[in-house]
Amino acid sequence: MLPSISPVFEHIENNQEPFIRRLIEYVSHPSISAHNIGIREVSEILVQMLTELGLETQTIPTAGHPMVLGCWERAPGAPTVLLYGHYDVQPPDPLEEWISPPFEPTIRQGRIYARGVGDNKGQHFAQILAIESHLAVHGVLPCNVLFLLEGEEEIGSPHIADFVRQHHNLLQVDLVITADGHLHESGQPVLEYGVRGIASFELRARGANRDVHSGNFGGVVPNPIWELIHLLSSMKNAQGEITIEGLYDNVIPPTPLELEAVSRLPLDLEAFKAEMELEQLDQPLERPYYDRLMFHPTFTINGFHSGYGGPG
Repeated sequence: MLPSISPVFEHIENNQEPFIRRLIEYVSHPSISAHNIGIREVSEILVQMLTELGLETQTIPTAGHPMVLGCWERAPGAPTVLLYGHYDVQPPDPLEEWISPPFEPTIRQGRIYARGVGDNKGQHFAQILAIESHLAVHGVLPCNVLFLLEGEEEIGSPHIADFVRQHHNLLQVDLVITADGHLHESGQPVLEYGVRGIASFELRARGANRDVHSGNFGGVVPNPIWELIHLLSSMKNAQGEITIEGLYDNVIPPTPLELEAVSRLPLDLEAFKAEMELEQLDQPLERPYYDRLMFHPTFTINGFHSGYGGPG
């Protein structure tokens, strides 16, 4: 460990209890983007928090919820790192499934249970505390730092692309770090050098202009469900290959160095399958576990609804 980092970790260890109390206080504030609950209040909390650290901080409005941007740019010639996170959370429904209320953080068996503590308030709050700790020990940071905290990630980030285009002059950085995702079961930290993007769409098929009885109209009136099934089955075959024309054109194959690094990642595949109650992984069966996650696109059906689905 670098000599300059050791005292920072010592400072964190000495302040563990107050840091945990502050995290609990932070995640007790609802910020549900889908319902516009608490968004403004939490963005103001973040502005105050970052300003007190010495960052030049502002909320920047979008067509939806505001972005919080904090800047510490006092290391001329050093790289600039952007720390991205989001301060909004998912709605906590169904409430009856919660052992403790979602916005009343509770510690059980050494873990904090609250909405947002694992996605993503806990992560970016940890980064804020890391910055605070480094400044408390050394007075300066070894690089320039930007915080960009979004208020709409949980509703699909509908305005972040426009925000980046409009404010690209404020976002000239050398590295972007997103602290998100689960903790590896080994307890070791994981660095991911990129993640897959997402493109989503909805298909609708419509048949007759009213409900029809299968006994009287079966084989006569086309069934929209079957139309959708045939359409979807044309997009991915039984071998797990996506058959949409052009989808693989821009997929970059892994380098030998990447393949070698992936081969050293820890994995207990049988334990994973047992935990998920799976007999096998998805097709193609011969594809290694991490190859699936890192080097191949996926095509997923997130929901399917048609006709009457109630009792009887």
